[in-house]
Amino acid sequence: MIVFPAPRLVDPSATPLRLQRAEGNARLALHRRHGETRLKTLYQEGCVKIRLPRPLPGLPPEAILINTAGGLAGGDRIATEIAIAETTAATITTQACERVYRSTGEVATVTNRLTVGAGARLAWLPQETILFDGGRLSRRLEADLEGDAELVVMEAVLFGRTARGEILSHGALHDRWRIRRDGRLLFAEDFRISGEIAAQLSRPALLAGRTAMATVLYAAREPERLLDAVRILIGDAGGASAWNGKLLIRLVAPSGLALRQRLEPLLSLLLGGHPLPKVWQL
Repeated sequence: MIVFPAPRLVDPSATPLRLQRAEGNARLALHRRHGETRLKTLYQEGCVKIRLPRPLPGLPPEAILINTAGGLAGGDRIATEIAIAETTAATITTQACERVYRSTGEVATVTNRLTVGAGARLAWLPQETILFDGGRLSRRLEADLEGDAELVVMEAVLFGRTARGEILSHGALHDRWRIRRDGRLLFAEDFRISGEIAAQLSRPALLAGRTAMATVLYAAREPERLLDAVRILIGDAGGASAWNGKLLIRLVAPSGLALRQRLEPLLSLLLGGHPLPKVWQL
């Protein structure tokens, strides 16, 4: 005779089990050796991978961040650290757009930390983040610049999948930037939106119904020299201001494609005329 164990009763007051989530950590350090920028440290753990394609002659090396989980779900945690030493240069990007999927309640957390040595130049150019209906993301960017280091930072967000007619009836996004030069705060910003996102973005003071936006910051000596050229490139799709060693640009667009058409020439200008990474090519 086979005796089956009695079924276990579930206590509704007990803390629910946490579902399996993606976690990843990555560290990349570059330094100057024999007159060239070379790899010093490469660490990868979990779902985050880094690939270093062979750079084209005359261009700074590129690093491509890859989330092998295929996107971000509620409760996922990713952390990336990039450090480039004095007089080096590098461009950091992502393999594809990052997708933030519908969450059951938890928030996906992304932390990025950048360190740029004196005389160095770093371009942080991840491809767009796509926020799905119900997606919840908290993202933090910390950057420390030394001396006359230069930094180009770009973050772009697409609110919903417009080709599918998706409307963000609920969700949450919190983007936090803290950028310092020689330990002193250079730029700070917190962007936070939650609830019925589509309804809020339709307001004229926000996106006026557009579904794509980007923030670009260029920290350098005398960035004002590029202000007129930047304003010509962005036209009526946004605005730009320059003060105290930084150039800040806001862009809005009705779609991801329209946003890219503005971003690509703009970022190329800030990169000194250099082309964008190959993974950016549509």
